[in-house]
Amino acid sequence: MKMPRLADVPGGVFFWRRRHGQRLRRFHRRFLYLPMASPIWNKGVAADDWVMRFTVGDDYLWDRALLAYDARATRAHAHGLHAAGVLTDAEREALDRALDAFERAVAAGDVTVTEDDEDAHTVLERFLTEQTGDAGKKVHTGRSRNDQVLAALRLVLKDRLVHLAHQTATLGGLLCDVAEAHPATLLPGYTHLQRAMPSTVALWALGYADLFADDLAALRAAFDAADASPLGSAAGYGVPGLPLDRSATAAALGYARVQRPVTAVQLSRGKVELAVAHACVQVGATINRMASDLVLYATAEFGFVSLPERYTTGSSIMPQKRNPDVLELARAHYHRLTAEAHFLMTLPANLPSGYHRDLQLTKEAVLRATSVAADLLAAMTALLPGVTWNAERMREALSPDLFATAYALDLVAQGVPFRDAYVQAAKAVPTLDVPSEAQALAAYQSDGMPGQEDAAAARTRLAQSAAWATPE
Repeated sequence: MKMPRLADVPGGVFFWRRRHGQRLRRFHRRFLYLPMASPIWNKGVAADDWVMRFTVGDDYLWDRALLAYDARATRAHAHGLHAAGVLTDAEREALDRALDAFERAVAAGDVTVTEDDEDAHTVLERFLTEQTGDAGKKVHTGRSRNDQVLAALRLVLKDRLVHLAHQTATLGGLLCDVAEAHPATLLPGYTHLQRAMPSTVALWALGYADLFADDLAALRAAFDAADASPLGSAAGYGVPGLPLDRSATAAALGYARVQRPVTAVQLSRGKVELAVAHACVQVGATINRMASDLVLYATAEFGFVSLPERYTTGSSIMPQKRNPDVLELARAHYHRLTAEAHFLMTLPANLPSGYHRDLQLTKEAVLRATSVAADLLAAMTALLPGVTWNAERMREALSPDLFATAYALDLVAQGVPFRDAYVQAAKAVPTLDVPSEAQALAAYQSDGMPGQEDAAAARTRLAQSAAWATPE
């Protein structure tokens, strides 16, 4: 059977890419070939409808996150146009009122981006034109959708990174709570999934808290990368004939700096998004291993922890099962984050300088990464306080071989060379006893080791690492 060409079945391929449950009119438009709305760039000859569907894709869904931010950036740009003499006092005031109305409508859910709209910028410009007439038609003077979308997107990313920082610091604080609640509870430490040396619940928790402090530094680096205004770069080569004050517009939007060489704006597209996704990957990597520990510790074979039932699910056939699905999905979503980062790493490669439509896809990747990271942090923050530690079961798992290294070092303290003590300790394992918790912990004398944990120091480091994120 000969397969139809894409042009012969307008929208057919793309319909099946959608999830189930879409509205019936979308089906009708795709299979009855009903036209989409005319784009704002239409100069009399529009692209075929299937071309619009292909080039827009799911972008309209992600653009919904940009609407309010696009309004903020447009207000700053309009004030810049007023300063440059493009807009009159009355036009600027009319646009301010219209932008106020637009922001209220977005907040109320009365305005959104639909599949009939090409993007958020179309929705905003049409709204402003309907409200203000010629002033709405003038507002795009001196900018392109290339710098317009990045201005809004980077504002979104800055807010999301601040939110992620607060979530990360909060989860780190909960781990410090765990450490303070179990200051001397011994926990077997493992290498190669074999019992190795004694650890403590406090050390388990503070190890992850310390990683979250590192992750906060990665989030800060991503914030700094996004904290540059692209406005005034337009399509990538600046704006002739207009004295735009790029620094004033950047300051009005809260950007720390202007991306001064206008060519750098499109060259950095994908790189800024990659920095954000990479920070999300760092957070996800910490959660991945913490979730893996808790899934393992919750098994009947280990029994070190009990998970809160409200964050487990059941089996459809086995009545006794309570499954750690939240933790398993938290573990699995790390791989989605790495996929988005890999996509952002490879998509801009080999593209010549300037803008290319390929770069449109970076928006979905970075917005998805920040959404997934926020969900992961929310899941672990909700679950962790409900985890209970079974000190008795962990005590039962403390086999004598865990203390072979301590025995060898006792011999060293008596003057035996370590290599000889190592051999003697290996032979002595069958005769070793499990010491009391106090005896086991007394053997450690250096900061950060079992019995020498410092939850207060961990809290301080978390607070310092999150200090860049302004209070929410």
